[in-house]
Amino acid sequence: MDFFYPNRTNQMWEIFGLVFFGDSQHFVDGKTFRKEDIIRLLEEQGIAIFDTACCVRRLRDNASDKFLEVVEKTDIPALLEKIPLCTDIVCTGQKSAETLCEDYGVQPPKMGEYSTFTIADRPLRLWRMPSSSRAYPLKLEDKARYYQRVLLRIP
Repeated sequence: MDFFYPNRTNQMWEIFGLVFFGDSQHFVDGKTFRKEDIIRLLEEQGIAIFDTACCVRRLRDNASDKFLEVVEKTDIPALLEKIPLCTDIVCTGQKSAETLCEDYGVQPPKMGEYSTFTIADRPLRLWRMPSSSRAYPLKLEDKARYYQRVLLRIP
């Protein structure tokens, strides 16, 4: 899984820097990110990261979710078996949330909110956050406020 985005088209680690350290540049190292520091934070906070799709096709040459075709979905129940303490799933964008909602009969939550559902007798909360793509038209600080609500709430 490549989640360090060397081309910096994604703001996830800047969002995490703001949420946990009050500094969007906390994980930034020139044109890349501090991988070891990110891994340490994720482990300390008990945060696992994975995509809702293992294979997607871009139908146009841009970052918009509406031009993504999901070719192969992630096997979420199998993934959850590996992380038995997981209670919350956070979707970063509309396509991710739609993919899960369709497969598991979940009511799509409004941005910044969650819906409850069950997979294999396991109660879960599905949160919908704004896209972390730079192309998504919301200020970094506003995105971070959404993420802060969920990341600092989950035990």
